[in-house]
Amino acid sequence: MKLHAIASTVVLFLVSTSAFAQDSKTTQGSTNSKGEQASQANPFTTFNKIAYTRLKSILVSSAEKMPDENYNFKPTDAVRSFGQIVGHLADAQYNFCSLALGENNAGLKIEQTKTTKADLVAALRDAVAYCDKAYDGMTDASGAQMVKMFGMDMPKLGVLNINNMHDMEHYGNLVTYMRLKNIVPPSSEQAPAAQQKK
Repeated sequence: MKLHAIASTVVLFLVSTSAFAQDSKTTQGSTNSKGEQASQANPFTTFNKIAYTRLKSILVSSAEKMPDENYNFKPTDAVRSFGQIVGHLADAQYNFCSLALGENNAGLKIEQTKTTKADLVAALRDAVAYCDKAYDGMTDASGAQMVKMFGMDMPKLGVLNINNMHDMEHYGNLVTYMRLKNIVPPSSEQAPAAQQKK
C-alpha cells in the first residue's frame, strides 16, 4: 500500500467517527455491567470492534442495494467492477482475520470465482461472519501479540485496524459506483429516528 492511500484511508476513517460514536452509544446502551467492564478493560479492541461493526454493516448493505445488473459496472476499464470490489472485500476479510486468528487463510479467490450478486453477497456475509470471530475474541492483551504482515512485524490489533482501513477505502469505491447509478449509499441514509423528527 502506498503511504498516500493509507493516509487517505485514515482521514476517511476519522471522518466517519460520528457514525461509529452513534453505534458505540447503541452498543453501550444494550450492554450489561459485564459488557461495560470488558469495554473499560479493553478500550482499544472495543473501539476497533465498534468500527468494524459499522463497516461490515454498510459493506453488506451496499452489496445488497446495488441491483444485479450493475454488478459488472465499472466507471472505466482501468478499475474493478462493483462485483469485483465486493469479491475483493470478501477475500480481504479472510486474509486479515485469518492472520489475526492465527489460522491459515482459506484462499477462496472470491473475486476471481464469483460473479453473480447472489453469490457475492453470500460470500461477503460469510467472510464478515468469519471476521466476527477475530474481533469478538480479541482483547487489548492478545491484540499486542506480534505477527508478520506485509513483511513486517505487526500487532494483531494492527492487522484488524488495517482491515478496517481497507474496508473503508473500498467502501469509498462502492459509494462512488452507487452514486453514479443514482443509488443512495447506506452511510448517507437517514436513520428512522431522524426521519420521524422531520
